[in-house]
Amino acid sequence: MSPQPRPGILDVAPYVGGESKAEGANRVIRLASNENALGPSPKAVAAYEAEKDALHRYPDGGALGLRQAIAAAEGLPAEQIVCGAGSDELIALLVRAYAGPGDEVLTSAHAFLMYGISARTAGAALVAAPETALTADVDALLARVTEKTRILFLANPNNPTGSYISEAALRRLHAGLPPSVLLVIDAAYAEYVTAPDYPQAAGLVEEADNVVMLRTFSKIHALAALRLGWAYAPPAVIDVLNRVRGPFNVSQAAQAAGIAAIGDRTHIARSVEHNNQWRGWFAEAAQAAGVEPLPGVGNFVLLRFPGGQSQAESALAALKRRGVLLRGVAAYGLANCLRATVGTEEEMRITAEALAEALKESVA
Repeated sequence: MSPQPRPGILDVAPYVGGESKAEGANRVIRLASNENALGPSPKAVAAYEAEKDALHRYPDGGALGLRQAIAAAEGLPAEQIVCGAGSDELIALLVRAYAGPGDEVLTSAHAFLMYGISARTAGAALVAAPETALTADVDALLARVTEKTRILFLANPNNPTGSYISEAALRRLHAGLPPSVLLVIDAAYAEYVTAPDYPQAAGLVEEADNVVMLRTFSKIHALAALRLGWAYAPPAVIDVLNRVRGPFNVSQAAQAAGIAAIGDRTHIARSVEHNNQWRGWFAEAAQAAGVEPLPGVGNFVLLRFPGGQSQAESALAALKRRGVLLRGVAAYGLANCLRATVGTEEEMRITAEALAEALKESVA
């Protein structure tokens, strides 16, 4: 007998990221992974490069300097922050620490796939509540809370829909949860949101013992390659995370780049301004081409095709032939949609033109 994994592991579908190559294309425009079109802050790049002579040294296991930089930028206590190798690691650690066989992890129907993957690999069951207009439905979520529910993951804004729930809705959701259920608010795209009713999740963390806020350096800070994220949580949850994470889970180069990135407010503001301008422009261009751009507040646009799944798949292939890579989201239960990251001005103009051509082909 060869070694066998625990029951259920082989039933987990691995996460597949956005495509990065298009064979035969002279130029590839990568709009499949929600990467920041402007790239990282030059200060972050310089800080990363400065670490090249110390690669033989172990990193600061507690990421103290990075936690202090996050605390200063966000107005939070550093002792209630823990850093991870991307928010993906923190999602997995939370599930491993708080859920297991016989337990349930709750989320909304079209939520980030890593919640389900982490739940199933820990032996817990994933429960997905239906959404209303592709937005998390507070009543539907609360109706599916049982005595087995251990964690509720809420991506706000959500990927891939781009939708969010308001401050009032979030507080109603939390108020309806038993104190034993951990509410994890995944705010990976928070910096892009300018809506006045968008929740300040940190305030809820400070008021309750069962709320965690997750953030990432992969989106607004454009450090996706370095795998860097952080959690803000009550002291008891921080203590648990520090017990289950690896002792050197964040590299020193990533810490240095993160400190510089979160301190460069000018670069952050430029990224938000660029995103707001070209997300709106591309949504209008897509609509003019015959596709429905769904409302969203992240750094991407979810496109719904009137011809359904077949038209979406045809457009995805046609765009790829032109070197334009969007993200198919059938795995999220949205087979009639494609997700387009906001790229540079040139990339968005080329993509809009290619999309219009692809749609003409699909009806020819």
